[in-house]
Amino acid sequence: MRFEAATESSAVYAGAAAASPSLYGSMADTLGGLIDGIAQLDRMQASLAAHKAELVDQARQWAELMELAKDDADRGWNAGVRARRTVVTELACALRIPERTAETLVADSQSLMADLPGTFTALGAGEISWRHTRSVIDHARAVPAESQSAFEEAVLPFAKKLTGAQFDRRARVVRERMHPESVEERYERAVDDRFVEMQPDRDGMGWLTVCLPAVVLQGICNRLTDMAAEQQRFEQQHGEAGTERRTQTQMKADLFAELLLDGVLKSGRDAGIRPRVLVTVPVLTLLDRSDEPAVLEGYGPIDIETALELAAAAPGFTRILTHPETGAVLSVGRDRYVVPSDLRTWLRVRDGTCRFPGCSRAARICEIDHTQDWQHAGETAHYNLAHLCPAHHRLKHMTSWSVRQLEGGVVEWTSPTGKVYVTEPEVQMRPALAGE
Repeated sequence: MRFEAATESSAVYAGAAAASPSLYGSMADTLGGLIDGIAQLDRMQASLAAHKAELVDQARQWAELMELAKDDADRGWNAGVRARRTVVTELACALRIPERTAETLVADSQSLMADLPGTFTALGAGEISWRHTRSVIDHARAVPAESQSAFEEAVLPFAKKLTGAQFDRRARVVRERMHPESVEERYERAVDDRFVEMQPDRDGMGWLTVCLPAVVLQGICNRLTDMAAEQQRFEQQHGEAGTERRTQTQMKADLFAELLLDGVLKSGRDAGIRPRVLVTVPVLTLLDRSDEPAVLEGYGPIDIETALELAAAAPGFTRILTHPETGAVLSVGRDRYVVPSDLRTWLRVRDGTCRFPGCSRAARICEIDHTQDWQHAGETAHYNLAHLCPAHHRLKHMTSWSVRQLEGGVVEWTSPTGKVYVTEPEVQMRPALAGE
């Protein structure tokens, strides 16, 4: 019925167009004008990206001049490192982007302005997009400095007429031809950059990103595919009809999890994962007086049933009940520098992550910093302690960033240029002792 209705509708429009060609032509002109406007905006975005890169690189150079003008070389970092960290952290806070993204923006802008003038000109003229520009930068970095100009000249014409994906493939081929080192030599260095990273997603899900040699990843995918296909065949032959409702894709995901959580190493040792994870369960929720969700450390809110199951059954999980009267030791004043274990746990729940603006490094792998330094009469107390990742811990001590704690665990940072940024605690924790 829908196909017939669509056909009839198309016939009506076709008849109208035939009866009034001037109307159809006017509509086509309007559509063409809209497309032209969109294309013009796209060129304007490219031009703005070029201007942004120019300003970012000017900011980098200005930060270096500022640091060279200062006479405090005893901080532990040289002027160049301090300048880089200053401009990266300033940009990350001002643009509300991760520092890794800001670092990439600074590096890309420097490469564009210093090494790839033709690409900068094409971007500014709106002839290529920022995506094309990033491809040129990434591939140009992989060839020796003396070959970058020739590489840019060879690939830039393709950037002006191919899509981003098509151009990236073409640029990769040109790079391979121009690179003096063999792919084997480059692979030996690249394999050192392998990593695993977990990123939270919505609705209790998450992404596991793994960077490994392509041949290893392909082998993993092939094995999962073969295992899922074999399991499907087994279910079809021996299972009851309709009991297995999972798709092969879902089976592969389940098998992946089972192998990692409950598999064994080649040595035969148990390879199951039993991490220590904090699950914060609101006490009023336990008493059915609130619907406040539980919080899984490093992820965020989870359903209360899952939290209770984890807390009750999994030996690697620690349940923490948030309660107005916690009983935790929140301060030892100036009596000791080392933070007691129960206060460490309290701070870990409160902070959740590194307390520098925009940093999402989990508190469990951060360092506890005295906001007011111990040597400057800072106390070992909850109102003078906060988690900082190693990079931001060094940033605090080695650059002109300053920090202070406000009430309620709020941490206020002031950048070298005087801009103020505030971070809120992940969990609002009430002190257990009056007057703390």
